[in-house]
Amino acid sequence: MKPAHTTRFVSRLTRDTLALILAGGRGTRLKQLTNWRAKPAVPFGGKFRIIDFPLSNCINSGIRRVGVLTQYKAHSLIQHIQKGWGFLRGEFGEFVELLPAQQRTEASWYAGTADAVYQNLDIIRDHGPDFVLVLAGDHVYKMDYGPMIAAHVASGADCTVGCIEVPIDRAKDFGVINVDKAGRVTEFIEKPPNPKPTPGRTDATLVSMGIYVFNTGFLFEQLIIDANTPNSQRDFGKDILPTIIKKQHNVVAYPFREAQGNKQAYWRDVGTIDAFWEANMELISVTPELNLYDEDWPIWTYQEQLPPAKFIFDDDGRRGMAVDSMVSGGDIISGAIVRRSLLFSNVRIQDRCLIEDSLILPHATIGEGCRLKKVIIEKNCRLPAGTVIGEDREKDAKRFDISPSGVVVVTPESLGQEVRHVR
Repeated sequence: MKPAHTTRFVSRLTRDTLALILAGGRGTRLKQLTNWRAKPAVPFGGKFRIIDFPLSNCINSGIRRVGVLTQYKAHSLIQHIQKGWGFLRGEFGEFVELLPAQQRTEASWYAGTADAVYQNLDIIRDHGPDFVLVLAGDHVYKMDYGPMIAAHVASGADCTVGCIEVPIDRAKDFGVINVDKAGRVTEFIEKPPNPKPTPGRTDATLVSMGIYVFNTGFLFEQLIIDANTPNSQRDFGKDILPTIIKKQHNVVAYPFREAQGNKQAYWRDVGTIDAFWEANMELISVTPELNLYDEDWPIWTYQEQLPPAKFIFDDDGRRGMAVDSMVSGGDIISGAIVRRSLLFSNVRIQDRCLIEDSLILPHATIGEGCRLKKVIIEKNCRLPAGTVIGEDREKDAKRFDISPSGVVVVTPESLGQEVRHVR
C-alpha cells in the first residue's frame, strides 16, 4: 500500500533524509568570477551566494542534515558556511557539515560527482539516512524537496530525478531525460547534440536539474559498482544514471512545477557570464519570477552588519538616485545615477557617475564621472575617475573579457590592481 501524502508523512521522510550538496566544481564558464572562488560561492542577488539557494531549500523543506562537498578554491565557500550556517543544533541531530576532498578512500581528489559521494560513504553510513538527496550547489531556484521525496517513496523508485522543461533549442546544454507515459525514465543523455522532445510536444523537452533522490542502500551499491568499472568518469549524469536506466532499475522523473497553478517553476543554471548577468537582472523587474521578498520561503545567508543604503546630493547634474534597481546595505550613491542595475553590499558610487544595466559586486568603488553600461564589476575593484566601459566594444576588448551577448567583466587584475579579498 502506498503511504498517504500527509504533512506528517512528508516531515518524517525529510527527517530520514541526508542532503549532499555538490559544491566542488571549477565553474570555468564563469571565467574570471571563479578565478578565486568556487562557483557556488559566487555572489548573487545583492547579498547572497549561489550556495544559499540549495541550502535554504533544505532548511525550509525540513531537511536538517546536510553535507556540502567541496574541492576547488573552497576557502570563501567554507568561510561563508561557517559564518552563516552554524545555527543548527547538533544535539538535535541537525548540521551543515563540510566534506572537503580529503582522500579518505584513495590517494586522489574527487574525480567526478559520483566519486565525491563515493569517497564519503563511511560518513554517510554513520549518519544512517533512509534516503540521500543529491543536489547541485550552483543553481538558483526555490523548491520544497519534501513532495519530491514523498513521490519517490510512493512510486517505489530506486532513484528519482528532478527535471524541468526547457525549449528544445536549449536542451543540448543539459542532461536530457526521455520518459514513458508513466513517468519512468527510459533514457538519460548528457548534453546530446539533437535532443528529442517530450511525448506530445515538439518545442520542449525534460532536462535534469541535477537533483536526485536515492534509496541509501541502492546508492551505495551503484557507487561501489561504478568505482570498480574501468573507464568510468565517476559522474552521476555521465555514468550512474545511464547505467541504472540501462539495467532497468526503477528510475522515475519528478517534473518540478509550481504548487499553485501547476505551471513551470523558476530554475536557473547561472553557469555562464550571460546567464549570471541575466538571472541577476531579472530580479530588478517589476514582478520577477524569483521572489526574494517571499516571507514563506526565505533565503538564508550570512551578511555583514551594515548600515542602510544612502543617497546623497540633490542638485541638477549631481543627484544621488537609483531607478529600476536594487541596492544593498552599506551602499553610498553620491550624486550619481543608477538605472536598471544591481548593487551588492558596500558599493561606493562617486559624483556624476552613470551606471546602467550593470552588476556591481561587493566592496567596489566607482570613481567620479565614470560611465558603465552592461558591465559586471568584480568585488573590490576600484575604478579610476572618468572610466568609461560598455560604450566602445572594440576598445573594451583590449582590456576586458566580453561575453557573447556583450557583457563586459571587470576584475582587479584587468585594472592592474592588487587582488585582495576578492573571494
